[in-house]
Amino acid sequence: MEEKLGQEPSNLIKIVLFGPESTGKTTLAKDLAEHYHTQWVPEYARQYLQDKWDREQKTCEPHDLLPIAYGQMNLENQLSKKAKNVLICDTDLLETKVYSEAYYLGYCNPVLEKYALHNQYGLYLLTYIDTPWEKDDLRDKPHERERMFKYFKDTLKKYNRNFVILKGDKRARFRTAVKHIDKLLKNMIDLSPKDLEQLKDKGISKEKVANQIQTFKEGIPFVNLVKPAVVSDGILRFSEEEEKELAHYFERNQGNLNLLKFVPASGAASRMFKAMFNFLDTYDSDEETLADYIERTGDKDVKQFTGSMHQLPFYDLIMERIAGKASSKDEEAYLFVKEMLMEDGLNYGFFPKGLLPFHRYKDGSATPFEEHLKEAALYAKTNGNAHLHFTVSEQHDDMFKEEESRVSPKIASSTDTSFHITYSNQKPSTDTIAVDMENKPFKNNDGSILFRPGGHGALIENLNDQDADIIFIKNIDNVVIEQNLEKVSNSKKMLAGVLKKVQDKAFAYAKLLEKGEISSDKANMIKTFLEKELNVRFPDHYASLSAEEQSAFLNKSIDRPIRICGMVKNEGEPGGGPFWVTDSEGKVSLQIIESAQVDMSNAEQAGIFKNSTHFNPVDIVCGVKNHKGEKFDLLHFVDTKQGFITGKTKEGKELKALELPGLWNGAMAYWNTIFVEVPLITFNPVKTVNDLLKPTHQV
Repeated sequence: MEEKLGQEPSNLIKIVLFGPESTGKTTLAKDLAEHYHTQWVPEYARQYLQDKWDREQKTCEPHDLLPIAYGQMNLENQLSKKAKNVLICDTDLLETKVYSEAYYLGYCNPVLEKYALHNQYGLYLLTYIDTPWEKDDLRDKPHERERMFKYFKDTLKKYNRNFVILKGDKRARFRTAVKHIDKLLKNMIDLSPKDLEQLKDKGISKEKVANQIQTFKEGIPFVNLVKPAVVSDGILRFSEEEEKELAHYFERNQGNLNLLKFVPASGAASRMFKAMFNFLDTYDSDEETLADYIERTGDKDVKQFTGSMHQLPFYDLIMERIAGKASSKDEEAYLFVKEMLMEDGLNYGFFPKGLLPFHRYKDGSATPFEEHLKEAALYAKTNGNAHLHFTVSEQHDDMFKEEESRVSPKIASSTDTSFHITYSNQKPSTDTIAVDMENKPFKNNDGSILFRPGGHGALIENLNDQDADIIFIKNIDNVVIEQNLEKVSNSKKMLAGVLKKVQDKAFAYAKLLEKGEISSDKANMIKTFLEKELNVRFPDHYASLSAEEQSAFLNKSIDRPIRICGMVKNEGEPGGGPFWVTDSEGKVSLQIIESAQVDMSNAEQAGIFKNSTHFNPVDIVCGVKNHKGEKFDLLHFVDTKQGFITGKTKEGKELKALELPGLWNGAMAYWNTIFVEVPLITFNPVKTVNDLLKPTHQV
């Protein structure tokens, strides 16, 4: 029955009247429906609760909310079939959720909450409280309209809903509403029944598609850098003794914590071997020597690879397979690369990166998957159990499970650890629509809409599905050889100690705020903690807020997931770094920013970016629960405007693609963030096969 709370597919723009009771929603809903010659969905709760009042002289009780929700969605889905272009809804499940939390001490039925957040609408019309109060049998909070309006507004902002506030008399409100609805109708996407069925199969709402197309039209603004985060201004640096104390603090608490290591591992190895694939396509040992080829092409990658390939962890294996086949050293180099990459050879060019041999030991080679198990046994283990989650490509599921069965028993025995390993794939619902150069849905030759994977930012949904007190995040290709494991482990424990210490304080303050009526001294203490330890920046008008408003701001600021991000000194590696950034509302925060997010044609912004002293190695420790032990919904802390638009081609036609905000960039934009300097040894990514030749990957 739960699915009856969902929306049936339609090609309508759905508008919701949203706000406190007695603010003119129903009257406006009727007027708008008449104006657009369409249907309006009444508030089912009024009929339901009026009947209850007439029978029992009782108002709404918690057990009434689900029946009300079912009735509301049944009305909406039925009237959707009769509406034309636009459907006016006098309410929605999100409003039911607001009233549930306001009346019942923050409680909302989980099923109701799930669909309140899942169902999508094109626009919310938030009605202000400048209309006279009209009493009836069901309205009972005439003195709390201001508080309730703020609650409604904060809810829309929290869940990133598109909304406009309606103020003034009936005519003024109507004009404002029509202006914004007309804008949506102008940009309305014409989707066929086949298109709608495709969206349903992928679990993507029409509203989400419309929002993505609007993003293509508007473009994604560059971020506004304020300054680089540096040591003593955004980045913490600890002495050796302080690092040990933080690691010990984590170790003392480790036995009481559920730990998880989360490893993004869907990357294919094809990019690692780009230069080698090119070598196979362009070199012929019968036509020229290898030296002449390198001199002619200036290919430094091939020169390094062929000159040092004996150091690769799979060198002996390949040499055995091509033994006796080459008539010269140059041909041997060519056959080596061919055997390494081609499907009738080892096929490494089509492997997942996590299952390639990375390190060569006396007893054989080790893959990144195996190295991650060794690491987890050192810092992500509680009472002998280590939990790991790998996000992998669907086509590689069986390969990872085979590797697990091969290496897990061996590492379990040598480390006295029981490994509990799970996997997930990027969800189809996180794919993003591609558009043509006129910003219309790009159609494949079979007439279907082209959707593309949303990038690693889509993994915020996979992370959101995990449940642990502390989650360690580390990319699949960032692994170390065994002799450096202890240093990496100590660094991870130190970061976890930073998290646990700051989290303990945050939880204590959150409990005080929850009780209410904190003194001004306590409020100032919490403000100082947020500023000094969680890097929260307060607006200029904070001092002019009432005590109640300040308390609400403190609570909202502290009630967020926390991430501790390791930062290494910048040594010229490409990628993101730590910066102070200001958003469109003037709020300043710490963010990890990629070069593509910065307007490099702006000399000032380019200068700030180039003056960054540190680099992000994707070494992150996360706290994803609140002070009650409840897991945050991480999707509520994403900045959707930090994605990327790129140009592509398909079937000879140009298109534009949208990449979601990166997992550690926009997908975590509204987390509380702490940057900590970590040793360079913790950063050993393998972006090209030649990176395996670096000393840090040589045993």
